[in-house]
Amino acid sequence: MRFTDRVVIVTGAASGIGLATAKRFGSEGARVVIADLHLDKAAAAVGEVRAAGAPDALAVGCNVSDESQVESAVAQTLARFGRFDVLVNNAGLMVFCPLEELTTDDWLGVLRVDLLGAFYFTKQAFLHMKSGGAIVNVSSVHAIETEPLVAPYAAAKAALVSLTRSASLEGKPKGIRVNCILPGAVDTPMLWDNPNVKSGQEKIEQHDVGKPEDIAAVIAYLASDDAAFVQGAQVRIDGGRLDHL
Repeated sequence: MRFTDRVVIVTGAASGIGLATAKRFGSEGARVVIADLHLDKAAAAVGEVRAAGAPDALAVGCNVSDESQVESAVAQTLARFGRFDVLVNNAGLMVFCPLEELTTDDWLGVLRVDLLGAFYFTKQAFLHMKSGGAIVNVSSVHAIETEPLVAPYAAAKAALVSLTRSASLEGKPKGIRVNCILPGAVDTPMLWDNPNVKSGQEKIEQHDVGKPEDIAAVIAYLASDDAAFVQGAQVRIDGGRLDHL
């Protein structure tokens, strides 16, 4: 049980990769905070996380793009559990639009969730985590190679890799490790609702599609003491999809 007596906050945790990650931490003994934009869905996920083995789980409604809500989520965590050991910045937003049709609001909407949300939670982690804490940011292979119509998302995920580097440097003296993962195609609604996938413009081979649990396993490793010497890393989890010629 790698996370016994530890408290983990997972953002965007009511479904998909976030829920699989919350359940994985719960199965390894963690008390889990399910932070999600939709409080009703987060509350419904509490039962699943407890059924996976979590000794306790807390649902918190949180729009990660609102710093005051992030502060409230962390305050609720500390009030309930008295500590905060692991953060998984998983919440994300993706829009599909040609560059010439994108608006400033389109860009800011994505950047506030995918980049600033991670910054707001990381700031709180640096304020409240003790030495031995860990942060895992969920970036994307879009930070390396991308496709048409998703410029804000690709830019935000690339910036999240950069934020990971900066936070790892500043976190090291505090005893806080910061790493990120770059998932590829994962069996979630975000993949199958992608208009590029639906139209066939982006070809998806079934053997290139991972399960949310595959991603959760790597997140748990990076957050655990097994990865004590891993700092500022970018771990690609795509089944080798980007290696294809």
